[in-house]
Amino acid sequence: MKLLTLPGVFAPISDSWMLAEAIRQETVDAGSRALDVCTGSGVLALTAAECGATTTAIDISRRALLTVRLNATRAGLRVRTLQGRTFAPVAGQRFDLIVSNPPYVPSLRPDVPRFGVSRAWEAGRDGRLIIDALCDGAPAHLRPGGVLLLVHSSLVRVEATMQRLRRAGLVNVEARASARGPLGPLMRAQQVAGTIPADVDEEDVVIIRASAPPAR
Repeated sequence: MKLLTLPGVFAPISDSWMLAEAIRQETVDAGSRALDVCTGSGVLALTAAECGATTTAIDISRRALLTVRLNATRAGLRVRTLQGRTFAPVAGQRFDLIVSNPPYVPSLRPDVPRFGVSRAWEAGRDGRLIIDALCDGAPAHLRPGGVLLLVHSSLVRVEATMQRLRRAGLVNVEARASARGPLGPLMRAQQVAGTIPADVDEEDVVIIRASAPPAR
């Protein structure tokens, strides 16, 4: 898949491509509704749409949503785009598949940036502001048996996220695909700033999968 990314939009890297492959392994077809939260370039939304799902993409950045629309047009795909944070634009709606490669880089600021390209990666001092919101909000937006796929770094406590998903009511919570590698430039920059321990040289990037209980 060839993507355009407008200036100020974070181009997909290896973790997005891992999640795109995980989407292809799910049962996604013309009867499915998919949601991509923190869509960025739209690679995940486009992957779900390629599989046949009726797809919605959410991002706080107008430029990101324009990028998604451009890429969807070039690929001959349909993706609905909505501006907002996490699940706010789809209140009351449910989906068969929710995917997200959210901001998860720890930063010096206690909140998430309101402007600028760093919105694509900064997520508070512990890197969990967006992840926690996704964990808490996903159950209300999944159809019975629906699946959540979430990119996660070992630097922001994978097990804590899995426990939070279970407490929120999701089941079959597990870490699927995993890749270990050296810290990337964004994590290195935050290491210099002091938000990541200086003795950490590598991280594991994993795909967390969880599902809503089936209908009774």
